[in-house]
Amino acid sequence: MGSEETATFAGGCFWCMVHPFDELPGVHQVVSGYTGGRTENPTYEEVCAHTTGHREAVQIRFDPTMISYRQLLEIFWRQIDPTDGGGQFYDRGPSYQTAIFYHSLEQKRLAEESRQALDQSGRFNRPIVTEILPAGPFYPAEPYHQDYYKLRPQHYRRYRAGSGRDRFIAQHWDDPRA
Repeated sequence: MGSEETATFAGGCFWCMVHPFDELPGVHQVVSGYTGGRTENPTYEEVCAHTTGHREAVQIRFDPTMISYRQLLEIFWRQIDPTDGGGQFYDRGPSYQTAIFYHSLEQKRLAEESRQALDQSGRFNRPIVTEILPAGPFYPAEPYHQDYYKLRPQHYRRYRAGSGRDRFIAQHWDDPRA
């Protein structure tokens, strides 16, 4: 195994953030969890009640010689509505707000550059509100949340479609003019 780095992204429901990264060459592991809050070892119920300050997020261990942090950022942006400060799609509230949690000053620089480029691209008619924050403690979610797209594939697909995420992605990213 080569070198390893960590990336942490909050993109709304963590179920929907695992699959896009999970099987990429160079990605060693994608864990659903909670970060950015003030409570140690929060539960799903506590996070959803918006009492801990945490966001649902994924933490990705990757080999930067096989896939770059810049590539992971590009994938991240294509999974979310970066103009929605109130949550993501069907899921509302602070635990579903988007953020990039950086683990180094280089990650911070790359995240800021990518956010600025996306904001200036004209792809969206509202400003980008995704925050870029220092990484802190990350708490893995309960086992039944890990690899949810594999454990309950039919429910996962219905959830993605019903939440509006798939429609948004198709509208903003699958556009041949993009």
